[in-house]
Amino acid sequence: MSAAHNHAGHDHHDDHGHHDEGPHSTFSGYMTGFILSIILTAIPFWLVMADIITDKKTAVLVLGGFAVVQIVIHMIFFLHMNGKVEGGWTMLSTIFTIIFVAIGIAGTLWVMFHMNTNMMPQHVMPDAPPAQTAPAHHTP
Repeated sequence: MSAAHNHAGHDHHDDHGHHDEGPHSTFSGYMTGFILSIILTAIPFWLVMADIITDKKTAVLVLGGFAVVQIVIHMIFFLHMNGKVEGGWTMLSTIFTIIFVAIGIAGTLWVMFHMNTNMMPQHVMPDAPPAQTAPAHHTP
């Protein structure tokens, strides 16, 4: 057998003769994902730069929604993830990763919020009396 023939046959089987169970994408699939990614990046960029959303909470929710949709687009079009690949183990590991990342993000935000609240000096208003502080504890 020639090297070219072996290489051509290698596209359909791995070294052990098993069929590749992963989905294959086409150029149009990659282009669809790429165009959706550009759109899902451009819209939030425009919303922020044009100062369309003035409320911070609304902005966080809208931009977070666009981020989640873009993550799903990347998982589908570029990582080729679905519930059928590898008997569902890929989806199970993805769910675990999402939970793990959500806990990490929530914990980080919680720590940052409390560090900012408890460690940063209070901003004093010009007409407000100075904040009362406890005297420093000195050991004799």
